[in-house]
Amino acid sequence: MNRKILNLAIPNIISNLSVPLLGAVDTALVGHLDEAYYLGAIAVGSMIFNFIFWGFGFLRMGTTGLTAQAFGEENHTDSIMTLARALAVAATFGILIVLLQTWIADLSFWLVDASPEVERYTRIYFNIRIFTAPATLCLYAINGWFLGMQNARYPMIVTIVLNSLNIALDVFFVYSMDMTVDGVAMGTLIARYCGLALAVILLLSRYRNWIDGYVHKLLLEIEAIKKFFSVNRDIFIRTLCLIFTFSFFTAKSAEFGNVILAANSILLQLWMIVSYGIDGFAYAAESLIGRYTGSDQQKRVNLAVKYCFLWGTGIGVLASLTYALFDVHILRLFTNQQNVIEVAMTYFVWTIAGPTVSSFSYIWDGIFIGATATAAMRDSMIIATLAVFLPAYAIGVSYLGNHALWLAMTLFMIARGLTLSFYAPKHILGATSVQKA
Repeated sequence: MNRKILNLAIPNIISNLSVPLLGAVDTALVGHLDEAYYLGAIAVGSMIFNFIFWGFGFLRMGTTGLTAQAFGEENHTDSIMTLARALAVAATFGILIVLLQTWIADLSFWLVDASPEVERYTRIYFNIRIFTAPATLCLYAINGWFLGMQNARYPMIVTIVLNSLNIALDVFFVYSMDMTVDGVAMGTLIARYCGLALAVILLLSRYRNWIDGYVHKLLLEIEAIKKFFSVNRDIFIRTLCLIFTFSFFTAKSAEFGNVILAANSILLQLWMIVSYGIDGFAYAAESLIGRYTGSDQQKRVNLAVKYCFLWGTGIGVLASLTYALFDVHILRLFTNQQNVIEVAMTYFVWTIAGPTVSSFSYIWDGIFIGATATAAMRDSMIIATLAVFLPAYAIGVSYLGNHALWLAMTLFMIARGLTLSFYAPKHILGATSVQKA
């Protein structure tokens, strides 16, 4: 079991870590420019696109779970039709996002109370990056399908090539072309479409015989559509709560001023770096739990749960120790602005605790996605957001200031882990193939 987990997890970890590495490079590039508002603009701009794109995370997660179960059942038709439905939804919503960009921008800047300088440069960033929407959503669908097919190597190749190209373009545009946030956005735009082209090439080269099994009349089959949207509806609601939490965090950070916004954005990057590492094992759990649920192998489900937790939480503890030992040295990689570093150090204790306390929720997410037990995931996230995160911030902000934001985020992660642990005996550990319904 360990070998199967590592064969799936290691490529996922490598590809996942390239995502926050890109964010870290972008942060470091603008963090070394003259003004803190460039860093604030990247933070707010990233928040807006996280809100937009994370909302469609079901295109990857739902596709992985459904495809993995079809793979476990050895049902080739269901597998390719899952991809076809996911791509149809991705392309449709990607084009709609581009068409509605003016309304999205106006709503976003109405919700975020940023300084005039931050808003000005965020708009520049937004007006370029919005055109990545179709490519981004289609990549979600294709990479999710690869993972469901127990193929973690192709998403790794696509993600590494895409993000390496993105980093190179960002450095070129910012340093060689003297651009600022517009250079970062342009690099992302070009890299996304190159990544989509590579994903399609890999799909056609390896899975042409699967594609030949496509049956057009099954694309809109009622029962399949109901199952697809039932699973993805729950993931969508769950993801909206997650997006809301992180967006609320950034928006409230902006209200504390440009320096705290810059410091919080760096510290949040450190949380995200670890989350993507742990998610390597969460993705492995998605693939294996889906496969064993589809083939009705409950003992293997339970064994996969055990070992994914051992690996995932182990990484969380190791990351916490690393942050504790190298705190200020890590911060200096992101910015040379001493006032931002000093403020970040004030709140660094939350970053040390973050990887360990959040590792449980990340692994449970992968397990529940693989089993397509998405209603429980949805309920867990609603409880963590509405009953824990928001009250914790509302009660604490008057007494703790910015510390209240970090306390609320930490309690939010703990609540997710605890509620999913409560649901697990019914939905995962004692589940049978009925979970696929």
